[in-house]
Amino acid sequence: MGQWQRCRRLQRRLLYVVLVGLSWAAPASAYDAGDVSTRVADDSPASHAPADALAPVHEAGVLEARSRQAAIEIRASYDGALESLPNDKQRHYAQRLWRLTGDPAYLCWNRQYAQRLLQQLARDAATVEDPAALRARNRQLLEGYPETRAKQRRRKAMLADYPQMMLPMGILFRLTQAQYHGLLERLPPGQYASLTRALDEVDWHAFLTDPEVISVYAAQVANQATFLAELGIVDLRDDVASAFRSLYPAERIAELSSADYHNWLYGLTHFVIAASRYYQRTAQHRSVDWAVEALVSQSSALAQVKTDIVAEVALSLQLGGRADHPLVDTLHAILLERRDPSTGILPGTDGSLDLASGEHRNVLAIMTLGWTGSLYPGPFLTLEEGDAAVACGAGELGLRETGSREAVEGSVP
Repeated sequence: MGQWQRCRRLQRRLLYVVLVGLSWAAPASAYDAGDVSTRVADDSPASHAPADALAPVHEAGVLEARSRQAAIEIRASYDGALESLPNDKQRHYAQRLWRLTGDPAYLCWNRQYAQRLLQQLARDAATVEDPAALRARNRQLLEGYPETRAKQRRRKAMLADYPQMMLPMGILFRLTQAQYHGLLERLPPGQYASLTRALDEVDWHAFLTDPEVISVYAAQVANQATFLAELGIVDLRDDVASAFRSLYPAERIAELSSADYHNWLYGLTHFVIAASRYYQRTAQHRSVDWAVEALVSQSSALAQVKTDIVAEVALSLQLGGRADHPLVDTLHAILLERRDPSTGILPGTDGSLDLASGEHRNVLAIMTLGWTGSLYPGPFLTLEEGDAAVACGAGELGLRETGSREAVEGSVP
């Protein structure tokens, strides 16, 4: 780290202590939020013109203090509503808050998810053992794929060419989740063999390097290539990165529609996020440096993208060792500007303040605005009979799982 970076970081920390005087876990308090900024719909033309929101940020220490406080307040809103969120949102939020804070208050929610996960993997193993049942399940998953939005319709049309991938994609995700929680050894050997055999029997290379797949599914492509390598199924990371970069050469980026531009950005961020094992470690590695640099190159256009992407780009820079890059400050300023003045959360492109539908962008905002540089692996769980039936609440600490509360700083893939 250069001398100017060390001085800037020290200045930020000193100003933060003076201005805020609050711990990360402190309760929410009043705040001053700006107006919600203009938002761009998925299907509108991409804008690559510089924006006022990306003007140089002054008083970096003040910005950092406001960012930390915003993270505290958004987190308080979601912590208070966590019991009422759907299971998938509870899982998504509690995993990320554990990995950001190591707070044992989130272990109960992770334990409940782990029980459901093992039950689903058992059902998956039974399905793949029967070829007719597997074909029927793939067909059912494809037919049930949502078609509400244009992006979903494009993806469903693409997946119609690969119906055999539907259940294997779900199995791949769930086995990776089990690995992240230290639960693979809980799977009976025959069950695990059936599941990995189902992954071996489909052509991941053809699927993940197909330009039509990448063009509508880039984030999932980046994830799945990494998951396959981590599970020891097949390592396609270099091939997939090459196919992605060939589809999106630098000279093409300025001509992309907004939907295609968002897909490209999501793909870039997920090469980095997947390399971090989903926020369990940093991703400072030459294998993803190209993605980090590509994100940095888009500084003049990022004020016009969806809030989810603004937060993901900032978080990817932090994971990629660029937490002190000026672009992180400018992206944080955009997030602060977009907060709803009355609730403090980040609304959707349609102005929606629904906590469940907005969980993705708001938990990303909590993570990037509250970034400390420390990450917590896992949580690694030990499960007991009846855990799935235990109700989690504000007072539930779930201390049976110690997890690993040793923070990871600067670890690399």
